[in-house]
Amino acid sequence: MESRRTFIKSGLTALSASLASYPLFSFAKADTVLGIQLYTMREAMKKDPLATLKQVADIGYKNVEHANYVDRRFYGHTASEFKKVLADLGMKMPSGHTVLGKQHWDDAKKDFTDAWKYTVEDAATAGQNYVISPSFDPNQYPTEDSLMHLLEIFNKSGELCKKSGMKFGYHNHAFEFERKFNGKTIHEIILEKTDKNLVAHQLDTGNLFNGGVKAIDIIKKYPGRFELMHVKDEIESQGGTEKYDSTILGKGIAQVKEVIDIGKASGTKLFIIEQEAYQGKDPVACSKEDFEAMKKWGY
Repeated sequence: MESRRTFIKSGLTALSASLASYPLFSFAKADTVLGIQLYTMREAMKKDPLATLKQVADIGYKNVEHANYVDRRFYGHTASEFKKVLADLGMKMPSGHTVLGKQHWDDAKKDFTDAWKYTVEDAATAGQNYVISPSFDPNQYPTEDSLMHLLEIFNKSGELCKKSGMKFGYHNHAFEFERKFNGKTIHEIILEKTDKNLVAHQLDTGNLFNGGVKAIDIIKKYPGRFELMHVKDEIESQGGTEKYDSTILGKGIAQVKEVIDIGKASGTKLFIIEQEAYQGKDPVACSKEDFEAMKKWGY
């Protein structure tokens, strides 16, 4: 099975600032917004995205988060086409994942390349409120100075996104909690050095288990810093490459309900379900169980 880390790595190679500060956000006045990361049913989305999206809509999802933007297309559709596909199904796409890589910044010109400018432009056209970079290759930033340079680019991306009424964001995996510079984890440095008015943080409640930490500890340590969450539960791996694998919400050890409740109380607005491992079950069926769990919990 292709892991999300492998998926992202392959892509690399080819609340003092609240949502209310962004009047264009269509869901700013809602208590919470629930959605699903389409990576959850990645194989089905490759084979037949339209049929899969209909299944997602039939479950009851009103919001999705993409994990596929290639050659200015979302799952084979232009930004305006994909927005209409979703609208016809009664859905929206408030956020999406596209890796901000080295190819997107020109150091000589001190500016973003056209590829990233198009990424932001197409995200706005598709109706996104957040443009999220879901990781980076830590081996490309081996020193603290190189990491600081990347975080400067994160802030500049936040400025670029703001011009279109959106916000740039970052989503964690595990390495941010494993690697350190001068006693601080990469995750701590990212939170400290990114401007919270420009860069939102999406806490993945499951990924960090493979980094040796628990989401409950992180959400308590940094209340109000996570505008978005990837809602994910974890169990011990059943033969995968990681120590922990994701599972149906409420079936694992991640204390998911407690984590998201703390998040909601401290300002998290957008909750995106993601499940990457299925223990022999159909991914779409799993997404239905996940949806039902969140509804049971009041989301």
